[in-house]
Amino acid sequence: MQKVKMIASGRVQGVGFRWAVQYLAVEIGDIYGRVWNNEDGTVTILAQSDKPAKLSQFIQEIRKNPSCMSKVSYLDVTLANFENFKDFQVKQWH
Repeated sequence: MQKVKMIASGRVQGVGFRWAVQYLAVEIGDIYGRVWNNEDGTVTILAQSDKPAKLSQFIQEIRKNPSCMSKVSYLDVTLANFENFKDFQVKQWH
């Protein structure tokens, strides 16, 4: 199982970004995790998959701005260790 933590910066709050990330995870399939806004204006995404190619596709699509209103200016991606998720959910705040 590959797990990553992403921090998205740019115009990513108030533009449907979190919901677009969730939709993208479901559309690609086999992507599980959480997404939420941070107080500093960034968005955190925890994502996991046992299919590395799908996780790579997910990351690349986020870089392309999954919401037509969003503008990801920087995406920090690091390997992470967190609990296993069985779905992908939008959280209001972490």
